[in-house]
Formats: sequence, structure tokens, C-alpha cells
Amino acid sequence: MGALEEGHYAAELEENEVELGGSSGSEPEEPESQSVEAAVRVLLEGLGEDCEREGLKRTPFRVAKAFREGTRGYNQKAKDIVKGALFPESTPNPNSHTNSHTETTTHHTNGHTNGHTAPCHTNGMVIVRDLDLFSYCESCLLPFALKCHVSYLPSSNRVLGLSKLSRVSDIFSKRLQNPNRLAREICAALNATVLPAGVAVLLECWHVKFPEDLGSDSDWVRVCANSRLGLFEQDESLWNDFFALLRMKGVKMNNDGNNVDCLSIWCPSLRSNVNVNGVMNGKSSNNSMVSSVISILKSIGEDPLRKELVGTPYRYVQWLMRFKSCSNPNFKSLSNSNLRTKTGEKVRYELNIPFCSQCEHHLLPFYGSVHVGFYGSGERAISRAEMQSIVEFYACKLQVQERMTRQIAEELHSRAIEKGVIVVVEANHICMISRGIEKVRSSTATISVLGKFCMDLDAKNEFLKSVLERAR
Repeated sequence: MGALEEGHYAAELEENEVELGGSSGSEPEEPESQSVEAAVRVLLEGLGEDCEREGLKRTPFRVAKAFREGTRGYNQKAKDIVKGALFPESTPNPNSHTNSHTETTTHHTNGHTNGHTAPCHTNGMVIVRDLDLFSYCESCLLPFALKCHVSYLPSSNRVLGLSKLSRVSDIFSKRLQNPNRLAREICAALNATVLPAGVAVLLECWHVKFPEDLGSDSDWVRVCANSRLGLFEQDESLWNDFFALLRMKGVKMNNDGNNVDCLSIWCPSLRSNVNVNGVMNGKSSNNSMVSSVISILKSIGEDPLRKELVGTPYRYVQWLMRFKSCSNPNFKSLSNSNLRTKTGEKVRYELNIPFCSQCEHHLLPFYGSVHVGFYGSGERAISRAEMQSIVEFYACKLQVQERMTRQIAEELHSRAIEKGVIVVVEANHICMISRGIEKVRSSTATISVLGKFCMDLDAKNEFLKSVLERAR
């Protein structure tokens, strides 16, 4: 994401002693990163892109860095995190069952503590809720967001430092995953290293929808997965107590925690059938691009022959090919003269035109809605379907949001709405979920104003008000 072409300002930044970072630093790159960068260049060339153009020069470096940081869990072990973080503490016997009641301590990631009355077999239960993490989908290599909720029953008079629950969860999220395996691996690791009387993990996971599914109530596919061991597995009432405390925070299991059904609705790429010859839904994939993705899998420490990953290179290439630039847009046949006879003085607008694009800086999707305001008479100057065609043309390629907003406005202004046009684009960027920043619920809005809207503040405010009311 970013409006400014990086090369234009590099010299000025360097003069002001601003550290630009990147592969030109003094420290040599790791061989694995160099291999991923070379693979990304092949992918860009397969998309018909020039790797040397501004905006793409450092994309291989950025993608390699994101993969390296997002899969660092392959080089980490849970026992190294837990070691030295177990503290002596008098704890109740989780196996004792009486008719008395006690308080269960519930710890939150925001530092607050609440009391909850429960039967004494819940006595001493520790819960950490709302751990915001991200992982990479093993089916399509796109990042997905997740909230992790962890509970354990201390035993042998020892407790684990609370931050370690988050760090152990992060180890396994920083690998290629699906929700079921991720829940199992976190649960098993805590059980093996902490040696509690019981441990339970519940994950809420959100996978971005593919372009053909956007425009519905939600832009995410949400599933829940869980795993439990020890007393949580043996005593259903313990699980019920754990989930009751999660419901207090609004957590719902949309698939009733049924891990068997979880993956059937998970990654949209799984709708594509891949055979052993690398053919997806009857179409062959670009062999050099597929080989490059296989190289990336090897570089991050994965086995491309693992059964869950066999089809991943083909699915990832198919995803990228959705954003191969088109030089012959279907809206070029629109008649300018017919459109322009219908313009008028009244402000009209089309809201919530869905789009999905691919960030050229990180090769990750950004998606959302386009809102268009224009001057028109009783008859529309241009139909919604025609606007959708223009939006799709400028979105379905490697892009940045700021440029896309400007291009849509300029196209509408030059071809159909000569009096004036205002375009607002609201988008969520997957690169904000992954990478170092990990801001799961952030969004970005951009605006482009042309023609009469530049001077007519009342008309502009009227349009922006309609966009605001739409969001309520």
C-alpha cells in the first residue's frame, strides 16, 4: 500500500539521513530469502510485469521478508519458551469435587481480572482470551486472522507466566496452517511442556473471501476450531465452564466447534480441484510459476509433498493470475456521446460497488467498496453495471489503493461524467494483518475529486454524508 512511487523520493530521504532499509543493507541476506526473492521475480514475470518498474523493484524483498517473518515458527520450539517460566504457586486440586463454590480467576490480554462463581472442579482454571494472531493458510498461502483463547488447569503447584501462553500460540500460528491443526498443535504443545491437569484451546479464524464471493454481508469466512486434553477432554462440564466465560466476551462457535466440518467451509481455493498433473478445473498452470511456489515452500522449511500442500502451488498461481493486467477492458465499447447527453445538475451516487485488488508492494489482496458521486439528470449518465466494469478493470491487477482511486475517477470523468465526479474507496489490506504491524481491524479510505465537485462543497458534503450513513 502507498501512493508515492518509492524511487522518486529515495534520494531526498537519503540526504535527510532517513534509513530506507531493504536488501541493500550492510548485512548479507540469508540464502533462503534470496531463493524466495528469485521465485517472486518469476511470479511477477509470469503476470506480465516488469520487475524493474517503480513500485515493484523491492517487491521480491518485501514478499521474502513477509514469508520469513510469517513462518518463523518452524525454527522455534515451545519448550524453549516455557523453560524458566513455570513458577511455584499453591493451586487447588482439579480432581476434587465437592458441593462448595469458589472463584475462578480469568485473565484477559487487556490486563483486567474478573471473578466468576463456578463449581469447585473449575477451581484454579486459568483463561487467557482474545490473543490476536495471524497465520498463513496452507491451501492458498494467504494470511488469515485469528483470535486464540487458551485455558489450562495448573497442577503440581506450578503456574505458567501468562505471556508464555501467547508466545507458544504464536509459534504454531507462524507456520502454514489450517484451523484444526493449529488448535491441535497449540493444545498438544502446552500439554507436553506445562504438564497441566488439562488444557483447552478455541480458535476463531477469519479467511478473506475470493472476489466472486465479495459483496455479501461479510467479507470473511469465519470458522471455529478447538482442541482439549486431560480433564477438559474427560469432563464436559469443564469445557462448558470455559466456553461460558468466552460467551461473556461475545464468542460464538458458528460450526458448534465441529472440527470435521470446519475445513469444508474454510478456504475458498479448496473449491478448485487439482489433479496430480497440475491441472485445475481443466486448466493447466504456468509450470515456471508453479515451480517457483514449490521453491518458496522449501525455502521456508515446508515439505511440498505433504498431502495438504500438494495442490497449494497450483492454487496460489491461480490466485495470482486473477490479477494479470488486461489491456482490452470490456468497457471501452461504451459510447461517450450517448452517456454525456444525460448529465444534469442533481447529485447522484452509486454506493457499495465491491472490488478486490492485489497490492503490488506485498502481493497480498486488498478489498472493499467503491462509492461514486456524480452530477446527473433523471436518467443515469452511466449504469451501475458499467461502473462495476470500470472498477473491476482497474482493480484486477497489481495496484495501490491511491492510484486505483484516481484512475477510476479519471476514467469516469473522461468517458461519461464530464461535469464532475467524486470517488471514495474503502478497503481492508491483508498486508496490515500480516507482516510486522498485525493490525487486524484497520481499514483505509481514499478519495479523488474532479470537476465541479472541487468547487461545490455542498454537493461534496452531500455525497460524503450518504457514504457515512451507509456505513451506520
